[in-house]
Formats: sequence, C-alpha cells, structure tokens
Amino acid sequence: MNKIIATCSTAFFPILTFAQPEALGIDEQIDKAFKPFSDFFSSVIFFEVFEGAPFVIILLVLSALFFTLYFGFPNIRYFSKAINVVRGKYDHLDSATVNEDLAIDGDIKDTINDEGKDGEVTHFQALATAVSGTVGNGNIAGVALAIALGGPGATFWMIICGLLGMSTKFVECTLGVQYRDVGKDGTVYGGPMYYLSKGLKEKGFTTLGKITAVMFAIFCIGGSFGGGNAAQSNQATIVLKELLGLESTSAGAVIGVILAVLVGIIIIGGIKRIASVTEKIVPFMAALYLLACLYIIGSNFSFVDDAFGLIFSEAFNPQAIGVGGVIGVLLVGFKRAAFSNEAGAGSASIAHSAVKTKYSASEGLVALLEPFIDTVVICTMTALVIIIFNFGGAFEYGGNGEGAVLINGVEYEGAGITAKAFAQYIPYSNVFLTVAVVLFAVSTMISWSYYGLQSWKFLFGRGKTADLTYKVLFLIFVVIGAAASMKSIWGFSDAMIFAMVFPNMVGLYFLFPMVKKQLNRYLDAIKNNKDN
Repeated sequence: MNKIIATCSTAFFPILTFAQPEALGIDEQIDKAFKPFSDFFSSVIFFEVFEGAPFVIILLVLSALFFTLYFGFPNIRYFSKAINVVRGKYDHLDSATVNEDLAIDGDIKDTINDEGKDGEVTHFQALATAVSGTVGNGNIAGVALAIALGGPGATFWMIICGLLGMSTKFVECTLGVQYRDVGKDGTVYGGPMYYLSKGLKEKGFTTLGKITAVMFAIFCIGGSFGGGNAAQSNQATIVLKELLGLESTSAGAVIGVILAVLVGIIIIGGIKRIASVTEKIVPFMAALYLLACLYIIGSNFSFVDDAFGLIFSEAFNPQAIGVGGVIGVLLVGFKRAAFSNEAGAGSASIAHSAVKTKYSASEGLVALLEPFIDTVVICTMTALVIIIFNFGGAFEYGGNGEGAVLINGVEYEGAGITAKAFAQYIPYSNVFLTVAVVLFAVSTMISWSYYGLQSWKFLFGRGKTADLTYKVLFLIFVVIGAAASMKSIWGFSDAMIFAMVFPNMVGLYFLFPMVKKQLNRYLDAIKNNKDN
C-alpha cells in the first residue's frame, strides 16, 4: 500500500508544488501547474477522424442509435414502466419465488431467488444517487458553455443526445446489476469493471475483459477527480466569488478547502450515507431550480415559441461565430449533453449496481430515466432561460470561441452566464443560483466519490488504507478545481469522462444480447404476476 501512496504522491506532487514566480497568486500557481496535464489528456482522448469530429463523440452517437433501434425504442416503450419501478409497483416481485420458466442461460433458480436479498439501496435511492452524479453543474454551466459556443442550435442536439442516451443507460445499468459482486459483509461492488471482467470471461475473452476492466477503472478514477469533482468545485467557486465579491488571488484555494472539508465529512459514510443524503437533496434542489426556470419561462411565455424556433433553425443553420457550421454545433451539443448525462461512460451503473433486486433489467429501466431528467428536462429549461434572456442582445453567440462572452463589457463564462440570465428576472437570484450551484456541485462530488472509490477498490483492494488514500486524493482535487481556471479544469474533466467510453463500449457491444434476455425475463415476471 505504501507503494501506492508513493506512486500517487509522485504523480500529483507537481500539481501541489507552488515554486512559481512570486507575482502569481496561489490560484494562478495551481492553474499553471495543472494546465499541461489538462492539455495533454484532452489532445489524446479527443483525437479527430476528420476536422472537428472527435472519434469518441461519433462512437457515442452511433452506439446510442444502435441500442435504441435494437431494443425497439426502449426510451419510449418502457418510459411509464420505468416510473412504476421507481414508485415500487413491482417491488413484490423481488420477494416472490422465481418460476422455472424465468431461468435463462445457466441461471439456477435458487440462486436467482437469493439475489433479491443482495443490495444496499432502493430503486429510488439508486436513481437519486445516480441522478445526483449527473444533475450538476453540467446542467447550469455546461449548458451555458454549449450555447455560448454553439448558439441556440446546440440545445437541439443536446435533446437528441439525451433521448438516444436513455437507451445506452438502460444497457449499461442492466449489466451493472447482472455482473455485480457482493462482499461477505453484504457490500455491493459493481459497474463496468465487473461486467467487463466477468461478462467477457463468459464469452471466452478473459484477457480482453481484464485489460478493459483495468482501463475503465483508471479512467473512472480520473473522471471522479475531473468531471465529478474539479469541474463541480470550479463552478461553485465562480459563483461564490461573484456573490461575495472575492478578488483575492487565493480565494479559490480557500473556498476549495472549505468544500473539501464538507465533502470529506459526507463521503466517509459510504453508499448508504450518500444515498440518504442524495435522496433528500437531489429532488429538493432539482425541483427548486426547475421552479425558478419555469417562473422565468412563464413570465416570458410569448418568447417561448421564438426560442424553440431559434433552437430548431440554428441546429441546421448556426449563426454562432466560429462554431464550424452544422457539424460544429452538433458536436458542441452532443459533447455537453454526454458530459452532463454520462450515458455511455458507464459511471451510473456503479451506483445502480447497489440496488436491492433480483431482476437486473428492472434497474436498467430505472436508469433510462436519468438522461431524460438530466438533459431533456433540466438542460432544456436552462437553455430556454439563457436564450430568452439573450433576445435582448445581452451577448454575441460564439463569444471568444472558448466559452466566454461579454455582457455589459464584462466577461462571463459557465455558471456566470446562467446567473446573469436569472438576475434579469428574479430579484436576488444571485443568492438562489449560488446555493443551487453549490448544492449541485456537492451532490455530484459525493456521488462521484463513490464511483471513483469503487474503481480504486477494484485496482488496489478493499482495505481501509486504500480507501483513505483515494479519499485524500479526491479531496485534493476539490481544491485544485476551485483554484484553477475553467478552461483547464473542463478540458481535463471532459477528457477523463469521455475516456471511460472506450473500454465501456467494448463491454456493451459484447454483452447487449444478455440485456435483451434479462429484459424479457423481467417483463415475463410482471406478466405472470398479473395473470396470477
């Protein structure tokens, strides 16, 4: 274990070393040290098959389309059934004896019956935990970034990506439950690293399964440090500094330390404490944020049709400066949507694996609701608010080409743009949005700490020392994210989240027939129960 700590310290020591010119503040020193890492990983992960078209984005889109067609549009056909699963309508199936006819491909009836005893959280808690990992500042800052770069048309492609991503989420979360491990103490371990290693072994590809599982675990740890952590503390810091009028060159680092302490207190408790926190925070903050959006949209209802008209027209004829035409705005929309809902990255399957159920497809159905909630609903609401706000010509779409725009001569980016839009219509909304951003950030960070920790355990074992090492590193990145610039942090965060797609897709393409079998098994159980 000492070797692990030494290795980690060596890897991250340059980031924490502040041997920079005295003219630079602590925040600037951290950003300068971190930027080379960000630029390197971004250039590697987002390699382009042709100009402006990263391969990973194309892979996500085509895969989501394939799963949607193969499963017969599960995002539409099973939407109401997914809601019923969350409501607990079919919970009694987990305590019922499994019929022989429902055992498939090597399943042992007694084993299936016992599986219902496994798990740590309910369907709703698993959904809340996973949603808390996706509903975050990608919905506030990420949407603003997409519109600032690609204009209103980016919203259309975000919605399309969200709808298609529902199918991908269904596949990966079904597999997460199907191939999970349960420890002697009842703790559940699941996610792509397990369905890659166990599922591909079943298919006769043991070595490939081991390699891709390790790759995913490494990338997931990086994703937990980046998109699930640093990007969140970065946006929380931006709005806090704006609200409090902080201009100190060390303000970001100070805020980061405070956030790290808060997050550290929560994540010590594991998935049960995380679930108990997120099932209360997520619905509250999401409802409050949506009510604020609905108020603004309702107050400007006459502009809604114009806003949607602009979204559709600019999706195919973008006017944003330097976006690169239709392909450019499409990629901006898909990139931000995929970052927000994480469909295809496999991360959510880690949380869903902890559910109490004997039917893996039941949790897959629950999971397909996430991209709808996250992208189709919340991201669209944010986009409408910003677009309506900009009907007054507050800023020029495209901005500086890096996500920042000028509003009244002052440069704004990310959550700052959304905050200006809210301030136009709601008095003291800067306070409200600051609270929302911070809550979104904290909930996302605590959920992603669980994802990263599960991956860390997969690589280094399930001991207390390994757990502590990961959590210390995770909390360090809270501080780094708060102190570094938005461009550096989001470049690194994007790269780490999207890196997870490559090994995860290997598992999905090898194992999707199993998902079909498990879906039929669950639907048959529901049907047979109705008949009895």
